[in-house]
Amino acid sequence: MEVAGLCKSVAVSGGDGVLHILQDVSFSVRAGESVAIVGASGSGKSTLLGLLAGLDVPTAGEVRINGVELFGLDEDARAQLRGASVGFVFQSFQLLPALTALENVMLPLELAGAPDALATASQWLERVGLGARTRHYPKHLSGGEQQRVALARAFAPGPRLLLADEPTGNLDAATGAAIIELVFTLNREAGTTLILVTHDEALAARCNRTLRMQAGRLEQRQGLPA
Repeated sequence: MEVAGLCKSVAVSGGDGVLHILQDVSFSVRAGESVAIVGASGSGKSTLLGLLAGLDVPTAGEVRINGVELFGLDEDARAQLRGASVGFVFQSFQLLPALTALENVMLPLELAGAPDALATASQWLERVGLGARTRHYPKHLSGGEQQRVALARAFAPGPRLLLADEPTGNLDAATGAAIIELVFTLNREAGTTLILVTHDEALAARCNRTLRMQAGRLEQRQGLPA
């Protein structure tokens, strides 16, 4: 992934100027690398992650995934690229309440036209320790179990890039630690590139490299050079 000159600004309500959320952010990430994005609340971390996934559109700048410039594509083409190459793990899980755990994991596989969606989803739920909970709905699962379903859903299509936004933010310390072990284990086994937003410095230290955000700017790089 290559990020060049990424900016995001929004008009302040009442016409009182412009709020600059991201300013001239540039970096690259190697295939298979793990990178943490850290910084205080309001520093632009989650906005940056949303742009990397093509879930939002920047004011200026480029994001290239597998050599394809995201914002040169229309919304449908960006969604197709995400489906083929990008997995996303949300802090709030974002499971569909009307679907079972199995159906939630099957959904992106079915949207991608995978012929073995049922078998693949079942295998991933087994891998995250939920083989006995496939028919349960999200409301009947604990927070940790819901995040495991979310991880299975993100990994099941075989993405080359996994983005995670505060993946332990809504979990207690013990459950969060178990989820992090699972993230790194699955990521290592799958060989994906991992970019995660976190406020947890210990978690960030486990990644190959740390990008530190402050007031919308990339202030500091730690670990391997970009």
